[in-house]
Amino acid sequence: MSQHATDALVVYSDYVCPFCYLGKAAMERYREETADPPEVEWRFYDLRGYKRDESGEIRDDVDDGKDDDYFAQVRENVERLKEQYDVDMTLDFSKDVDSWNAQQAALYVRQTEGEETFLAFHEALFEALWQEGRDIGDPDVLAEIAEEIEAGLAPDEIRNATEDETLEAELRERFEQAQQAGVSGIPTFVYEGHAARGAIPPEQFERLVNGA
Repeated sequence: MSQHATDALVVYSDYVCPFCYLGKAAMERYREETADPPEVEWRFYDLRGYKRDESGEIRDDVDDGKDDDYFAQVRENVERLKEQYDVDMTLDFSKDVDSWNAQQAALYVRQTEGEETFLAFHEALFEALWQEGRDIGDPDVLAEIAEEIEAGLAPDEIRNATEDETLEAELRERFEQAQQAGVSGIPTFVYEGHAARGAIPPEQFERLVNGA
């Protein structure tokens, strides 16, 4: 996988991906247990992008080969990793939430408020979906979440951000760049040209960062 050189641990993820939430938990445990962990750089990825029509809506009738057996296996894997990583997830992984508005709002926050506030909003989005079962595809819910974080962002600005065509084009370009970089599934973790995909355990982060 070709990547620009960086001393950060780059993470490609989507808020609606259960394995991204589980992988984040494993990564955080690794960072807590490591004396000098790398900084983390979050990058956006559209998990269901291949199912969107020209208007940007997700088409449920797209045949992606994922049948009941596939989702049963996903459920089993999520339950196993929840226990392994000691993660509380109160929302069923299959809940139908479109993350586009959340990612577009997060991009706006990153560009206008800086990385620290973005990270607070980013964390709040994950928690709102996977801990509280809130629909982070709803602009009103996103506005509430933004207002609730410590920075107290203006809710109307978040609602407007979800309708901003310039932000939409930028987000689409970031998704395309991720695919051009070779990212084909999430979560994907990249460090100095080496990559690992999936909700990897804490010890695998150490091997990834150390180049083992």
